[in-house]
Amino acid sequence: MPISLPPSGPTLAVRRPAFETAGLSRETIDRVLNLTDEEFRVEGLLIVIGPLPSPDDVPNLIELFEEAGLVYFDDFMEIPGGFPDWLELYVRHR
Repeated sequence: MPISLPPSGPTLAVRRPAFETAGLSRETIDRVLNLTDEEFRVEGLLIVIGPLPSPDDVPNLIELFEEAGLVYFDDFMEIPGGFPDWLELYVRHR
């Protein structure tokens, strides 16, 4: 199922196998950010984290992911928010 992206702030999409192989978990992310279930969603092979509380959280998560061995664009990517409320965007894993 596609996951709806929130328009309000930045979101990270992460390949679930890469996330888990790197030893990352929901608890790892919650040490950096205290997210709700709506801000950490899993559907099949995709994890969507966001909207992040602040755009300043993006570099922190990117650093955490890269230190764990994930590669930007191959394993995860930022999807900036700030699009209008009349537009609904979805993501899903291929």
